[in-house]
Amino acid sequence: MPKLSLEFLGSGTSVGVPAIGCDCAVCASADPRNKRLRSSALVRGFTAAGRPATTVVIDTSADFRQQMLRSRVRALDAVLMTHHHADHVVGIDDVRRFNALQNTPLDCWATPETLASLRRSFEYVFVDDDSLRWGLPCLRPRPFAYGQPFEVGCLRIEPLEQDHTVIVSSGFRITCAGSPALAYCLDLKRFPPATIERLKGVHTLVLDMLREKPHPTHLSLGEALEIVAEIKPKRTYFAHIAHEVDHAVLQARLPRGVWLAYDGLVVDLD
Repeated sequence: MPKLSLEFLGSGTSVGVPAIGCDCAVCASADPRNKRLRSSALVRGFTAAGRPATTVVIDTSADFRQQMLRSRVRALDAVLMTHHHADHVVGIDDVRRFNALQNTPLDCWATPETLASLRRSFEYVFVDDDSLRWGLPCLRPRPFAYGQPFEVGCLRIEPLEQDHTVIVSSGFRITCAGSPALAYCLDLKRFPPATIERLKGVHTLVLDMLREKPHPTHLSLGEALEIVAEIKPKRTYFAHIAHEVDHAVLQARLPRGVWLAYDGLVVDLD
């Protein structure tokens, strides 16, 4: 039985795949692995008997409602935000369905800077107590600091600093009941040295990889493979993938232990 799992709710870049108005081979592809919603993930921790104990979502992407319906998610214990860019947060209003289903506010974990940006754009979603407001999302702001792990249910979550060029974004190193470590690190151009040290030897690494051609704010294929060689995870999944990448074509060229993520893929850690 797994102790920890991650489901890729979306593996695509900010415009999704297919992209609006594009007739390229990937956007027109019949391969379901080339259909990519905006990047988001569901992390579950399990009891010793294999029953789900804690469920958190990483980012409320622009496709959040569709992702929750497709994955048949009925309950959430918390929301983790990597940063405030629109493709990762604009689905936040639909969290209100979980407030209604569970009859409680939910914690929203992010840096103080990300929470401040969310308050500017979505002030109405936040509450400072346990009250519920009919028809509105109810999220309790929970600031975190890099280097200071926190717990949500059975999950131990360590936020990691990332350089996204235009802003600082957050990755997460996650364990559950002594499980191997899972690291989720999207939307970055480089890691600070302290983050590299915390990532070395993780079992499963989810890593930003936009395309082969260099990009000013995201990792290219070559840059991502250099990080994999330095960190040496047991296995790696590339995500936040643009429409320049055909899944089958690039997967055939990747080294052993490195895979392209796709929507709906579930990765277990025992």
